[in-house]
Amino acid sequence: MATTPINQGDWKTKAQEGATALSDKAKQTAETATDKAKELAHTVTEKAKDTAATLGHKAEDATQAVGSSIESLGGRLRDKLPQQGVLNAAGSSVASGLESSGKYIREEGLSGMADDMTNMIRRNPFPAVLVGVALGFMIARLTTRS
Repeated sequence: MATTPINQGDWKTKAQEGATALSDKAKQTAETATDKAKELAHTVTEKAKDTAATLGHKAEDATQAVGSSIESLGGRLRDKLPQQGVLNAAGSSVASGLESSGKYIREEGLSGMADDMTNMIRRNPFPAVLVGVALGFMIARLTTRS
């Protein structure tokens, strides 16, 4: 049986076609992988946003519950106070403070309190820095005493 010699030009053409096909397949695979990575990143981002929103709502709900409890504590304290005297005046002052603090916490929530704190720091930056330094010092002292 006689074998026909393979033309060198045919090998070259077939090699180029194979290389082109391989290159096209690699590009297609890379594009598919990129698309899947983008989809995954989008899904993870959306899940993180949903989780953060859920946690934010739960924190706001908890804050409102705490505010209501503090306000209620002020009312109960007021009910237990004596009708007259120094104890009535002092207790009434404490009860009023609890009621107003509880109402503020309940109505403003975490975001409102954060906004108020931000505005206070902007209006009084030097005292805010001093408070921050003092808190940092106290936390450092408490954590290094072990």
